[in-house]
Amino acid sequence: MRVLVLGSGGREHALVVGLRADPDVSEVHAAPGNAGIAADAHGMHAVDAADSGAVVELAGRLAADLVVVGPEAPLVAGVADAVRSAGIACFGPSAQAARLEGSKAFAKDVMAAAGVPTAMAHVCDVAAEVEEALDAYGPPYVVKDDGLAAGKGVVVTDDRAAALAHAQACGRVLVEEYLDGPEVSLFCLTDGTAVRPLLPAQDFKRIGDGDTGPNTGGMGAYTPLPWAAPDLVDDVVARVVQPTVDELRTRGTPFVGLLYAGLALTSRGLRVVEFNARFGDPETQAVLALQRTPLGALLMAASTGALESTEPPHWRAGSAVTVVVAAQGYPAAPRTGDPITGLDEAGAVDGVRVLHSGTRRDDQGRIVTASGRVLSVTAVGDDLAGARARAYQAVDLIRIPGSQHRTDIAARAVALAASTAGPPTTPPFGPE
Repeated sequence: MRVLVLGSGGREHALVVGLRADPDVSEVHAAPGNAGIAADAHGMHAVDAADSGAVVELAGRLAADLVVVGPEAPLVAGVADAVRSAGIACFGPSAQAARLEGSKAFAKDVMAAAGVPTAMAHVCDVAAEVEEALDAYGPPYVVKDDGLAAGKGVVVTDDRAAALAHAQACGRVLVEEYLDGPEVSLFCLTDGTAVRPLLPAQDFKRIGDGDTGPNTGGMGAYTPLPWAAPDLVDDVVARVVQPTVDELRTRGTPFVGLLYAGLALTSRGLRVVEFNARFGDPETQAVLALQRTPLGALLMAASTGALESTEPPHWRAGSAVTVVVAAQGYPAAPRTGDPITGLDEAGAVDGVRVLHSGTRRDDQGRIVTASGRVLSVTAVGDDLAGARARAYQAVDLIRIPGSQHRTDIAARAVALAASTAGPPTTPPFGPE
């Protein structure tokens, strides 16, 4: 099987590595890729992942059996539609189905029709509507850009003026009630009918330790969740993912690919925070580090309507932790072009893989920073504490001028696991 992976982030690097480990995958190509992907893929191609014509031409030239669309923008732009129209299997939803991520208002409409529990929200187009909604819900104020915003379109604040300013900068927004409780990410493969869940994970959105500072695309993640209820995944599939997949199929826009449910385990029960139409970053890096089932077979089954008859995913024992190393100035104004050293030393730490997110090679052949989130340092271990220790051991070996990373990824979960005889069904802490 020849596979073409579209994208250039840590998520795509993790997908390339996972596909290379599948004995039935003969070649893995990437477009446009990054400096790390270049070392692991059979070929890297300077093609814009959102350019449908160029992607179809490249897939044809490579005789690709499967195209995997990593980022959300190409999905919303209809790249998956173009690939399928060319007769090539594609892992990723149609443009219509990808509206589940591309428009939060559309996602709310689908959830309402499917009976999926989610936060109450008002869709607002003008300032007066925003002010009314803020007053109705009260602080903390939650304001979300209706469209794609690379994970940075959400503001949660007690400052009403800041909430209004964010709304004004976005245009159409959703103003939502605040959801308390820890957040969970669950990835589910689907062929439009059947659903196969992966491991649940938890990510860390804010830039600073202790969940301080602005939201980012994600600063770290871990899996599995030692504090989660044993029936959490089954409950989410039954109450959230399967009803959503069924509703989209009923509308004539079946969802094929990876449906990501961002969830809050509130004091009033399970609630959906958001849907994504693709693998999330950086949770993917941690989740795929523990996967034992050949990845290519699963993605192909989801892409061709054969998921029901395919063996479900199996997982290695232990835990995985991902720590994101970001550039100076991220997320507001990341600096690029800084040299990166220590990669070989970090990658030599037992159980560690350094996945590239925003890197490139400069004219001197050096690996340098190319965007805000630079590296995803992912470690596996027998337990969460061991995986976390290895990840930070590797992070400490990497040198990027002015770089930043959180030092508390999975810290509270490790402390909780160490202080209890068994995992509680409700963790005594809020969103990480």
